[in-house]
Amino acid sequence: MRKEIKARYVLDASNPLFSAFWLEWQRCASEPERGLTAYCLLALNDRLVADLGLDFLFSRLRRAPADLRVTDVLGFIKAAATIHSEVTTWTDTTLHRVCQHYCASIRDFGLAKGMVRKTTVRPALYGSPTRLLVRTLRLADARDHEIPHAPVFRLLGLQGTEVIDALGELNRQGALRFRMQGDVVELDVGGNHCGTLVSDTWRYDHRIRHRGPATCWSWHDMPFTDTRSAVV
Repeated sequence: MRKEIKARYVLDASNPLFSAFWLEWQRCASEPERGLTAYCLLALNDRLVADLGLDFLFSRLRRAPADLRVTDVLGFIKAAATIHSEVTTWTDTTLHRVCQHYCASIRDFGLAKGMVRKTTVRPALYGSPTRLLVRTLRLADARDHEIPHAPVFRLLGLQGTEVIDALGELNRQGALRFRMQGDVVELDVGGNHCGTLVSDTWRYDHRIRHRGPATCWSWHDMPFTDTRSAVV
């Protein structure tokens, strides 16, 4: 069990992603903020959760309250089998359990409500999950002027100019420092430096700016766990 948990979640204090998460976890001011920050960590560490968040859950967060059905999650995962080839090795029972667990987790993270029938909840704007995504983009060698346009903010239900508006609002709240004039961006999330990553391990990819149909990261260069780790 311990090995499975460590595979699914980043629990290594020497891992820069975990360091970034832990720094922001300690800055959370409420349970909803902690839940959303934990969700971002899981998505950043698990490709299947990331793809679900970016391509499946995003539109439902935008239409909240929208139904979150196990059958819809199942359909998405089956359609994505060409990307997540390991899905084809799962039994129907395992696949169904994964979908159930995903829906329950989304509710526990605060992005949905309900027991039998679950409906999405559009997340409020919080400093810690937003700063965690900014830190992760920087670990992946993103430049400041590229960060507001990164599709990874879809995990928070944000896209396009909404990211700029959100960063501006957090600046007004004092949760970070942000100023943008043309292509010049000044962004300071505060806190300690979370470490340096080897470029061959974490490499910022142009697809984070111009997202293709299946990915926003250069997945083979990023330390996401294998999708099989999502099996419970």
